[in-house]
Amino acid sequence: MKRVGYLYEQIYSMDNLRLAHKNARKNKTWYKEVKMIDTNPDYYLKILQDSLINHTYKTSEYETFIKKENGKERLIYKLPYFPDRVCQWAILQVIEPMLIKYFTTNTYSAIPGRGTHKCLYDVINAIKTDTYGCQYCLKIDAKKYYPSINHDILKSIYARLFKDKELLDLIYEIIDSTDGDTGIPIGNYLSQYSGNLYLSPLDHWLKEQKHIKHLFRYMDDIVIFGSSKEELHNLRIEMTSFMQSKLKLEMKDNYQVFPTYVRGVDFVGYRIFLDYVLLRKSTCINFKRKMNEINKKRLRGEIISYSDYCSFNSYKGILKHCNSYRLIEKYMKPLEKYVDSYYKFYIKKGGNLT
Repeated sequence: MKRVGYLYEQIYSMDNLRLAHKNARKNKTWYKEVKMIDTNPDYYLKILQDSLINHTYKTSEYETFIKKENGKERLIYKLPYFPDRVCQWAILQVIEPMLIKYFTTNTYSAIPGRGTHKCLYDVINAIKTDTYGCQYCLKIDAKKYYPSINHDILKSIYARLFKDKELLDLIYEIIDSTDGDTGIPIGNYLSQYSGNLYLSPLDHWLKEQKHIKHLFRYMDDIVIFGSSKEELHNLRIEMTSFMQSKLKLEMKDNYQVFPTYVRGVDFVGYRIFLDYVLLRKSTCINFKRKMNEINKKRLRGEIISYSDYCSFNSYKGILKHCNSYRLIEKYMKPLEKYVDSYYKFYIKKGGNLT
């Protein structure tokens, strides 16, 4: 891919900064920082613009906290809305098309139009249309992926795509904004794309040199189909060597090679079989628990929270894509009018959503 230059001026253009503020503030209009910027956007954006032009921009101090998700604890990094989130939006608005062009077509997560459901339907299509080539599945992921990303290697990958020194210096400053020479902060907008980018050399190696037909990667979660166990076991050994030598990453020991059509594929929140799709067991447990919590509020005559309203509709969207008739009938149907009353009262009558 040809390296691209002359992008830095586009990043700090006032039009791009205004668009970055518009995009970054979505669903955050109640933040104090956002309200402050909204009082005089051009004044604050000019401050950011000057710091970029004069190369004085420095990433702010992070606020960190532990988030528990699916039994795992993750260290989350949070930056101020201004200038940092606006700045990262401004960068990605310009470089995103080039990054997406470099990603292989079966790279998902944090890419417009390539979320969990796009990944789900691509996997379904593969196992339905190529039963011989999808007889077996290799499922694998990296060990402590985000904390293990090497700064120098990540920088070198960015440098293969861009030749604009000012742009690269800005990206490098954000990459090095945490202590040490490994690890990128979960929570940064740029980190989502950096996480995808870091494993792209592996994707290209698998596609272009190993000629793997069915490869699906959602961040560091990888699913590969093959016609035999031996083929996939050998490939795993080669992948392990590639990741260690080229990316300084370790694969988890809990990799799996199994018959696709017997066990089904547990991926992106679903269990995918030849003729049907089920909700992942852990997701199903969380779904039932949340619906029961909302139902208890209904029975007590309480008004649900905005978080409950969002959770209900989020699960409603998730269940659309799998065989979930019984779950919907038992857990969601009794709550529909109750949740809808919240919508009518708070949204249609101009209530405060938060």
